[in-house]
Amino acid sequence: MLNAADTAWLLTASVLVLFMTLPGLALFYGGLVRSKNIVSVLMHCFTIACLMSVLWVVVAYSLAFGEGSPYVGGLGHAFLAGVGFDTVSGTIPTSVFVMFQMTFAIITPALIVGAFVERMKFSAVLLFSSLWLLVVYAPVTHWVWGGGWLAEMGVMDFAGGIVVHTTAGVSALVLAILLGRRDGFPEQVSSPHAPWMVMVGASMLWVGWFGFNAGSQLAADGGAGMAMLVTHISAAVASLVWMSIEWMRFGKPTLVGIVTGTIAGLATITPASGFVGPMGAIIIGIAAGGLCYVGVDIIKRSFNIDDSLDVFAVHGVGGMTGTILVAFLALESFGGGGLADGVTAGDQLVVQLTGVGATVIWAIIATYILVKVVQALVGLRTSSDVETQGLDLSEHGENGYNIGFGGSSQ
Repeated sequence: MLNAADTAWLLTASVLVLFMTLPGLALFYGGLVRSKNIVSVLMHCFTIACLMSVLWVVVAYSLAFGEGSPYVGGLGHAFLAGVGFDTVSGTIPTSVFVMFQMTFAIITPALIVGAFVERMKFSAVLLFSSLWLLVVYAPVTHWVWGGGWLAEMGVMDFAGGIVVHTTAGVSALVLAILLGRRDGFPEQVSSPHAPWMVMVGASMLWVGWFGFNAGSQLAADGGAGMAMLVTHISAAVASLVWMSIEWMRFGKPTLVGIVTGTIAGLATITPASGFVGPMGAIIIGIAAGGLCYVGVDIIKRSFNIDDSLDVFAVHGVGGMTGTILVAFLALESFGGGGLADGVTAGDQLVVQLTGVGATVIWAIIATYILVKVVQALVGLRTSSDVETQGLDLSEHGENGYNIGFGGSSQ
């Protein structure tokens, strides 16, 4: 039966999650790149939002939530067939559910932008993102949230530790490896051009994440309230942990560092947010700040991989960590809501590891194939000259900053 309070909350949550991409993620990523590439990053995020929205309506929603096999939905809801003014999903209109899930389908491929900034052709970005939504995101969504095989196993992924962060993080790492390092990596490309913009974008992500996690309760109730609370706690703790590590290591705490810790804490609590209490959130925040920080070091310094804006270390490591920890932190002894009847923490851990492992394998294989397809069709990487000039002018014919004496120039 339709519930007005639940509907109002999900309408609001949908706005909040879209706000995470536009403008939150766009500004967060835009401030981290060099000034000659900010327009390209904003363009990537904005265009992906538009393109994924259309693809979601045409076929991706049906593949994710339509009736089909245990591995992918059918085409019964292509072009949103069967979704009308009076159609209800649980206690909310189906149209609102479609819109809420669409915002997840927007931000997930947009997260991958951080792996290829400053060196990937715009046409390749659009083609890869489109194929990735259909081949990686939609099937995994069906596995977990659409009644697929992982749902049948009882996997716990409240708001997307597997569906969003593991898929995006692992695919970002594969893409970064295949794409290759930027010219001058790491010394000449490591300084964000606008730390203030990074902080503003991160703050928008933090606020929007309440819709992401608390909205996933699909109801305006105590579960949504707890999900919001633990989301905030984890973000705050992880921020302080990241800042402290950086401060002890280098002698100075940085703005970019603390807000990166914020995103790590948010990504890590995501799969657990509907199952854990405040104590679990503190533990997850500590784990997020420490493990994701180490992940950045390993990827960039040990393996010399140019995952430019640390998508795998923050989202991949964070999402997988939270997905695994929930098997224990959901226990009532940690203040959580408890596991299903007859299920032990060990049983649940096996299910969680199965979900993470299967998603990692599928994301690696599918992303590798998609990259090769895109490379063959439109090419993948810009030329060295284009990279030197910056993608803003070479790809889009615009400057991010047109500042002259006495006013802005034309």
